[in-house]
Order: sequence, then structure tokens, then C-alpha cells
Amino acid sequence: MKPDVSETPLLQPRPLFKKTARWFERAKASLFDNLPCCRGCSHCCVGLFSVTLLDKQEIQQGLQSLPSKDRKRLEDTAVEQVNQLRIAAPRLRMNQFVDRWPDDEMDTLVERFDALPCPALERDGRCGVYEYRPLVCRSMGLPMDSDGVVSGACIIQTSVPLIRLSNALREEENLLAGREAEELAAVCHHNGAQGGELLLPYAFLPD
Repeated sequence: MKPDVSETPLLQPRPLFKKTARWFERAKASLFDNLPCCRGCSHCCVGLFSVTLLDKQEIQQGLQSLPSKDRKRLEDTAVEQVNQLRIAAPRLRMNQFVDRWPDDEMDTLVERFDALPCPALERDGRCGVYEYRPLVCRSMGLPMDSDGVVSGACIIQTSVPLIRLSNALREEENLLAGREAEELAAVCHHNGAQGGELLLPYAFLPD
């Protein structure tokens, strides 16, 4: 039996996750907080997407920090979702990793489950493991800048700031992405994993 939260040692998000969250806050502030990302908005918490083994480790720490009844509720939700995914994509029964899936196959599955909420999304819009949320959740919301064209990160962003992120912030973003790749490679090597990316509900399943 897993220990209750009162018996669990205090766990902290790993430095990479903290640095990413701080980077996002600075980037958001540099745009004069002209973003819809705020407490209560959960648009990007609905829909299927992939996370990494790093994210799974972080989520598992978050689950361990919860009272046992809340942890079980989130895990049960994830189990139900995984069962649905396995019916829709039987290959997931053999291998949970999606690193090498063809884009069209992944797109089909994402479209089919576009209304699937994150297992940690609470009824009031809060995240049940907020302090231990995945890296993508810590950086989602900033307008995308590609080939000189700026576009919103989601459909809620009906307008985007005229000011763009500074080169220094973009450089830091690239450094964080490089650090993520290094840490992920180390985890995959240590675990002998067949891949590094898996669909979000799998990250909530106990090891």
C-alpha cells in the first residue's frame, strides 16, 4: 500500500521544471501580461497530447504528494482514459511510447480525443498536480513566432501582443529545450526505455 501524504517525504519539482516556470513568467511579463493565460483558464488542459518520461516522473511525484483518495481518483481517471486509447489504437497495448508514430496516425488519434480532459483537471478548472505539471504546461500560451509571423498559441488568443519576446528570452528558451533533451536522454538510458514520449494519461499510471 502506498503511504498517505502525511507519511510521504516532502518532494520538490526538479530544477528544470522550476526554471521553465520562471522563464514563462518573465516572458509573460515582458509582453505586459497581455495573454489570456491565468487562473481559471483550462482550454489547453483538454485534448490529447504527448509528454516525456521526465514529465511522468514529475507527475508521479505530484501524485505522491496528494492524499490517497485524491491520488486514486486521478489514477482511476487515467486508467479509464488509457483503456479508451488502447481500444482506438491497439498498438498501444504492446508499446506505450509514441516517439516514432507517423504524423497522420497521431493526428487521427488526437482529433478523435480532442475533448479528453487531462486526468488532473478538476471540476473547478484547477490542476490537481499544478506544482508538478509537465514542461509543456509550463510554457504553453506564449504567441508563436515563425519566419517573422506571430500567431496565437490557442484559439482563445484572438489577438497577440505587438511586442515580441527578446532575443535573450528566446535564447534561454533554446537552452531550456537543450537541457530537457539531455535529461530525457539520460533517463531513457538509465531506464532502458523503448522511447521517451507517451500520451498524457499514461504519465498518471503507477509504475
